[in-house]
Amino acid sequence: MRAGEAHEDLVDEMVPLARGELRILRPRDSEALLDEDAFEHEEFLPYWAELWPSGVALARDISNRSLRAARTVELGCGLGLPSLAAALAGGRVLATDWSPDAIEMTQRNATRSGATVDTLVCDWARPDALLARAPWDLVLGADLLYEHRNVDQLTDLLPRLVDGSGEILLADPGRVLAEEFLERAAGRFSIRTTGHGQVMIHRLLLLREG
Repeated sequence: MRAGEAHEDLVDEMVPLARGELRILRPRDSEALLDEDAFEHEEFLPYWAELWPSGVALARDISNRSLRAARTVELGCGLGLPSLAAALAGGRVLATDWSPDAIEMTQRNATRSGATVDTLVCDWARPDALLARAPWDLVLGADLLYEHRNVDQLTDLLPRLVDGSGEILLADPGRVLAEEFLERAAGRFSIRTTGHGQVMIHRLLLLREG
């Protein structure tokens, strides 16, 4: 299958939320999107093309809230489900991902759902565009801790995105690297974890210095 065909061979999935439901487009075959050059250069895989349980759980949690124009950023947005839920809950949302394809699909899904979402292609190793707009009221991330470099990057990045009033919500299916991240984060954040089926949602609040 050629790359263009893979991008247009899409599945339309219905995701029930606390308030209504969202229809999400996703590629039928994520493996068909693998870019061998990108993988050889930085081992980037098209994880964005899957509708992961963590994204669904986080979107459902967010849909219960009234965000009241809270400045919200999603890291690694993939198909955009948590971003769309946040926008429909009243947030002013920026959806970010390293993959231009993910950003394009998020924009398509936002248009279909009637959600207003800004988007940005952004690499966590070069986060200047995110930091320029910090502090954020709410930072979202679903299943981000699947490679060790992600642990290192997020340990450095997350404390720089919020201040004492900002909140970080990370949904994770119980990956081993999430435990390592949380151990590191405990020195900078208070952490509260709630279970949502097989997914844990970790709520991080920056500790006051002194």
